[in-house]
Amino acid sequence: MSNNTNGVITTPKIEKVIYTGKTHTTGGREGFSKSSDGNLDIELTSPGSKGNGTNPEQLLAAGWSACFIGAIGIAANKAKVKLPEDFYVDTEVDLGVTGVEYYLQARLNVHLPGIDKEVAQTLVDTAHKTCPYSKALHGSIDITTNLI
Repeated sequence: MSNNTNGVITTPKIEKVIYTGKTHTTGGREGFSKSSDGNLDIELTSPGSKGNGTNPEQLLAAGWSACFIGAIGIAANKAKVKLPEDFYVDTEVDLGVTGVEYYLQARLNVHLPGIDKEVAQTLVDTAHKTCPYSKALHGSIDITTNLI
């Protein structure tokens, strides 16, 4: 991200698309979503409902966790740090209200056992600056990263 001449933060245009995820969704929070390749085919239900489906907050948390793990791997590789096989990211995405408006907030809880706390924090901070999900949501929602 960079500032333009008016001081507004802008996101650079993608020069080369690596992948496009495509889904077809019907019914909103009480519907269905299917990817164009058929690998994702899920029922959607509202949080707290009795349905068997998942919800957008869980899907965001899962995608973000996977991406963040990849970003930690890149940061560790550049820093020449060997990651433990049992490291993980638990992501929590909250749906809430302020007044009558709906908002999201999130926590990325990162477990990097056996890595010095300062080194681990640097990896998390670097990953948060480079993960496309983190960049997309930075400034839009409240995000906390935690070493656990």
